[in-house]
Amino acid sequence: MKPNKLNGLWLAACLAFAGQAEARYYDDVISSGYIRIGVYRDFPPYSFVENGTPTGVDIEIGRRIAKALEVDFRVHWITPDENLDDDLRNNVWKGHYLDKNDAQPLAPKQLADVMMRVPYDREYSFRRDEATGEMVNEQVVMFGPYQREGWRIAFDTEKLEEVSTVAVFQYHPIGVEIDSLPAFYLTSAFQGRMRNNTHHFPTLHKAFAQMQQGKVDAVMGMRSEVDWQMHKVGDTRYRIGENGFPMIGRQKWDLGMAIKHSYRQLGYAVEEVVDGMIRSGEMEQLFGRYGLTYELPGLYQTQQ
Repeated sequence: MKPNKLNGLWLAACLAFAGQAEARYYDDVISSGYIRIGVYRDFPPYSFVENGTPTGVDIEIGRRIAKALEVDFRVHWITPDENLDDDLRNNVWKGHYLDKNDAQPLAPKQLADVMMRVPYDREYSFRRDEATGEMVNEQVVMFGPYQREGWRIAFDTEKLEEVSTVAVFQYHPIGVEIDSLPAFYLTSAFQGRMRNNTHHFPTLHKAFAQMQQGKVDAVMGMRSEVDWQMHKVGDTRYRIGENGFPMIGRQKWDLGMAIKHSYRQLGYAVEEVVDGMIRSGEMEQLFGRYGLTYELPGLYQTQQ
């Protein structure tokens, strides 16, 4: 065989290898001495950087998992794509085609060993493509529910005495994160009567800041995000609404983790750690340190 043909085969093999994503079995994680935990970038109170250090609920859970497995904790930052299916593909089982390693261009793309904050929902997990009939997330296992999330409103008591129904926002301005479900809900519910009073901001943090400046009378978002803003401000002027959200669809949902389908042993080990945190009360204490309301996932509520 001629040398140039050998070189061609070698190059082809390297290019094929470069297109693959690095995924790891339980033994690989343990022998490497570290675990990569996938968390969303700039997403307080779950995962963000403060004073140069990664922090947040999901970061702390990741550190606890690493400690239990006796390996180092490494953050795999996730920048949200267009939808969750893309996030799972790019970070759990395949890798993004733009994910390149400049120092080692032929090295495999890095994936998260475990991805946090994934819906624990059977209907979503087993959803099929309408055109092909194939499972959309066949390459992924979603497991280990550790929190039940919901929606919440915080309001300024100098502008509103109470919020027992969202109907008050026909007459009072409310802030939401742009392109979020609360934004859609408040602009479409009740025949759109709250549309003109719904103000859109890049983040819930920005919306809350506008409430502090008197530009809106309330904000609506995910419960933990609203709790976090209330915790940071620490001002009794702001209170939590006691209202429900008619016609919003799902009021609450469970959140868990995801791994590539072929790494179930790693999933079992991680799930055991998280399950222990929930049953011992450590998980609730962790949420409490960030000023968050903790609600057990449905799996644990049925066991009480």
